[in-house]
Amino acid sequence: MAVVPGDLAVKLGLVSIGEIQVQPAGVDLTIAEVYRFRSSGLLGFTSRSLPDVERLEFTNGKLHLERGAYRVRYNEVVRVPEDCIAIGLPRSSLMRMGATIISAVWDPGYEGRGEGLLIVENPHGITLESNARVMQLVFIKLLEKPEKTYEGAYQREGL
Repeated sequence: MAVVPGDLAVKLGLVSIGEIQVQPAGVDLTIAEVYRFRSSGLLGFTSRSLPDVERLEFTNGKLHLERGAYRVRYNEVVRVPEDCIAIGLPRSSLMRMGATIISAVWDPGYEGRGEGLLIVENPHGITLESNARVMQLVFIKLLEKPEKTYEGAYQREGL
């Protein structure tokens, strides 16, 4: 496995981003939408029921978030090549404010505007500006293509 540099990821069209978002080892993803959870969810072996959410609105380009968990959608359209995976990690500035982003593996063949889990632990909360860069997506080239690519329920989400 090898990490795909951020500038190469952009040149290959793996993600639709601006130049400031290109980092040496990945690309920054920005916040498009933030949601508050309104109910519980259910996850079984072959079934799932996602919780209801309420979209939070930015006021004058800012959104203050109290301590808690929030679902976020990113602005960028991501296309993971068939011979890569991607891993999302929080930007260090977010962690230094007392918050983090949790992300699952982005499978080979996934395409969409993904989502993540924003956890705010700072007892005073945090304030995000619209389009804040919160996560760095790192592409990792596999030694060989897998036998099958992503075909799950979230394929082409947010498009």
